[in-house]
Amino acid sequence: MDTGTHLVIGLGLAGLAYIDPVVASDPSVSTAVLIGTVLGSQAPDADGLLRMKGNAVYIKNHRGPSHSLPALLLWTLAITAGLSLFFRDLPILHVGMWVLIAVCFHVFTDLFNTYGTQAARPLSDKWISWNIIHIFDPFIFCSHLVAIFLWSVHLAAPHVIFPILYGLIAVYYIWRTLTHYLLEKNLYKQDPFYESGDRYYLIPTVNLYVWNVVKRRANGSYSLGEFKNKQLKWMDQVFCSNHPAVDRSRSHPDIASFLYFSKFACAEVKEHPWGYEVRWADVRYRHRKQYPFVAVLLMDHEYRPLDSYVGWLSDSRLEKKLRVDSY
Repeated sequence: MDTGTHLVIGLGLAGLAYIDPVVASDPSVSTAVLIGTVLGSQAPDADGLLRMKGNAVYIKNHRGPSHSLPALLLWTLAITAGLSLFFRDLPILHVGMWVLIAVCFHVFTDLFNTYGTQAARPLSDKWISWNIIHIFDPFIFCSHLVAIFLWSVHLAAPHVIFPILYGLIAVYYIWRTLTHYLLEKNLYKQDPFYESGDRYYLIPTVNLYVWNVVKRRANGSYSLGEFKNKQLKWMDQVFCSNHPAVDRSRSHPDIASFLYFSKFACAEVKEHPWGYEVRWADVRYRHRKQYPFVAVLLMDHEYRPLDSYVGWLSDSRLEKKLRVDSY
């Protein structure tokens, strides 16, 4: 989820902690839990600091080790230990439990997004992305804001508000999961161009009733569309190049990082007087007829690297970034 949603969830879990008598009976403990759940709900995304080492390192590792099984315990221990330095005589097990819940809930919600996480590490380095909840979900965010407001103005007790809130959230997740499963399972029935071997992927949007659709065809190409008002409409088709420059580009560190993360990458090659421009794009992310999540490698005619970029950019900004015409 986005940073703002993780923040309100951290506050919401602090309210839910009032169902714990040890937390509810001591203002000092409840304050420590509030700080702990807010920090715990943000901690796994501390890997954003990897941007300082470059986009390729960030993309390869974001939501990777920091969201792994060992990290759940390490974040919990670090935050709880820090709290114990500032709050005397804390009931460590109770505080640690709520911090752990916040950290785990962060990773759990990220599993439902398109970006995904490597939450099963070290058992598996597979990226897990269930494509069920958009990275910003209006219902999850706004329902937390309402609950936090009711708590802050004392219209209802937190041990009443937040169990109801998270009960509704649980029902919401179940509904979205079932809806996604049933729609994706039956998409081929709505597609007049369906062929044996085609695979369909339903991608969430901010609108609960509008989904983006990615069809991976048996020949390796992709069709991109939209499922809206119970109708499937195709918007674009992307063909992946098999130019020799594509294979040669795979060994470049930036391209390798991009392909390590994306299982929906498709390459195109443009020839220039100075060599080749190989552009890999993640076709899941289509915005205004463009695919802004890219990895681009410029090579001379002997396939030697000249320049590269990996990250989010529009076509116009990408040309300025790489200075294509200067070679």
